[in-house]
Amino acid sequence: MQSAIYNAYFGFSENPFNISPDPEFLYRSPQHEEALANLIYGVRGRKGFIVLSGEVGTGKTTMLECLRDYLDSQRIEFAFIFNSRLTPDQFFDMMAYDFDLQCDRKSKTDVLVALNALLVQQAERGRTCVLIVDEAHNLDWDVLEEIRLLGNLENRQGKLLQIILAGQPELDRKLDAPNLRQLKQRVVLRCTLNPLTADECAAYVETRLAHAGMTRQSVFSPEVLEEVARRSRGIPRLINLLCDNLLVTAFAMEQRAASIDMLDEVCQDLRLEWPGSHRGRGRSSRYSMDEELPQTPYAVGD
Repeated sequence: MQSAIYNAYFGFSENPFNISPDPEFLYRSPQHEEALANLIYGVRGRKGFIVLSGEVGTGKTTMLECLRDYLDSQRIEFAFIFNSRLTPDQFFDMMAYDFDLQCDRKSKTDVLVALNALLVQQAERGRTCVLIVDEAHNLDWDVLEEIRLLGNLENRQGKLLQIILAGQPELDRKLDAPNLRQLKQRVVLRCTLNPLTADECAAYVETRLAHAGMTRQSVFSPEVLEEVARRSRGIPRLINLLCDNLLVTAFAMEQRAASIDMLDEVCQDLRLEWPGSHRGRGRSSRYSMDEELPQTPYAVGD
């Protein structure tokens, strides 16, 4: 994103609308506070399986980054699997690497023995371990079954391994499949991130601007913020994309405030559609119904 272009112009200390999942820019809406509290509670309470779901761009990875900061602060061992397009062997290899297990990482048996030893060691110290899997909706069935079996690692005090699966709504539908009913029954906590409301969208934008150094923002009028909320459908990633491009446009036009015309131009450039946009609808054909269509000089399939 073109952060350096307008930061000095607007007096920002950093890019306010970077799409990277930075916990420093977390907008603590009630649902985000609740989701983070549930994740931490699930880990501390040794609940076992926790599912975090939400549409694309609603902030799931940011939630996981906040959780990772918490785990680091509490010195809790965790593994973070960010690439879910894995075979079972690759999954165990990545998990062993992230937990820094001292074993033959190509051997599933050795990985399980080393993992169990780590879990027991941490439990004896009054601690737990956490496995976080992002983009879990992409996991193959056999990998999900391996993850379910990891949930059997427990003692009398609770689960030795806390497993967090984060993904798009397809993950919820996948867990509803009959062949995964055993895994579904083990899910103790579910957290869902929904799109922001119009008021939350305005507060989200103002929070990010304030963190970047503009405590009393005047770039986005209430009318523009309302349109940003409508056209982004409350998806934080799209809000960031629209606002970043609006700031670039305002800077290029030497303006201090964004306008609806600028937003129209940005949406057109981004090929963005939203409810009621009717982009491309009602467009008349270049040729009348009774006019013979021009012949193409190319054969079909070229």
